[in-house]
Order: sequence, then C-alpha cells, then structure tokens
Amino acid sequence: MKNQNIDQILQSPVIPVFYDADINTCIKILTSCYQGGIRVFEFVNRGPEAEKNFKELLYYRDKNFKDLKLGIGTIMNADQAKLFSEMGADFLVSPIFSDSIASAIKDGMLWIPGCMTPSEIAAAQNVGCTFVKLFPGETLGPGFLKSIKPIFPKLKFMPTGGVDCTEDSIDKWFDAGVSAVGLGSKLFVKIDGKYQYGAISENCDNLLNWARQKTKGL
Repeated sequence: MKNQNIDQILQSPVIPVFYDADINTCIKILTSCYQGGIRVFEFVNRGPEAEKNFKELLYYRDKNFKDLKLGIGTIMNADQAKLFSEMGADFLVSPIFSDSIASAIKDGMLWIPGCMTPSEIAAAQNVGCTFVKLFPGETLGPGFLKSIKPIFPKLKFMPTGGVDCTEDSIDKWFDAGVSAVGLGSKLFVKIDGKYQYGAISENCDNLLNWARQKTKGL
C-alpha cells in the first residue's frame, strides 16, 4: 500500500490541501480537482467537522473516484494517526516530525512528516520515512532544498506553502529536486467569497501538465 501510494504521488505530483466545514463544499472541491486530473488529495484535520467530513469524503470517493488516493493532513499526535488510519486514509501528513507519531504508524501506511531542518529530516529518515514534507515551504524556498538534497539522495520531498499556480514556480521547485508539491489557498480560486470550481479545475490541469513536463524521464 505504501509503495503504491508513493507511485501514485509520483505520477500525479500535485496535491491539493483543503478543509471546509461544509461537506457539500468539500465534495464540490474534490470533484473539481478530480476533473482537473488530480488523483491524490489531502484533506486537513483543522476544524471541528474534519473527522465527520473526511469519513463522508471517503464514502464519496469510493462511490465515484475509485482511482483517487485520499489522505489526511495536520496529524499532530499518535491518537490522530491511529484514528484516521483506521478510518481508511490512504496516507497521513503532518506539519511536524514526532517520534510518538512515528511509533504509531503501522507497516504499509505512508506517513509524510513535516520537517524544517536537516536534523528533523535525518530523524525522519532514521525511522524509515521515505517522503518528507518541507514546511513551511514559503520560508524555506527552493534554495534550501537544493542545498540539502545531496545529503539525502534517497529521500523524496514535497513542499507545502510557497508554491504558486504558475509555471515559473513549478519549474523552480522541481528543478530544486522535489518529487511533488502541495497547494492550499492559492489553488482554490474565490471571487466575492465564492469558489470558482471551473477555475480550480483549470489550475489543477495546468499544474499537473507543468509538473509532469519537469518529471519526464526521471
């Protein structure tokens, strides 16, 4: 399962990161991203409706988008890791590295911890993580990854934050050595407070095309 999920991320290296308290909005966002070609999606555990909405999104995914990998982000402790793993999450993402979370991860589950320093990255690698989230991406930037990538040649990296919906931004991150990128609010276009679902699908399509151009032959 773990390797299958990594393979799908590498094939679909743009990951939307989203939360909303309204399940209908969540379903519309998930659908618009899927229509734009997205096959890996991260819902985030950041609000009171997260558990309930994630469960409903899993049900909707199983009925409509069987080839979509649906993970949960903002996992902050071992109890949350266990809860969402048992619920059926395809992968877990954290903004932190934690030994207690690492000890709660079962064999076969993909956990992508958030790291900001070489020491945190090394700690993640030492407990068997093969994919690391660079967080916050806007603070670290592509230059940070370019500097430390030679130290961790076997690890795969994904920044969240600091990625724009432009070809130039995608080029800079993939040239620095990322394997995927995560995007939040910059992906989800709003006008007068309302999500523009067609524009969101278009963003996803463009981002995937740019990212795949950079990963061809890798």
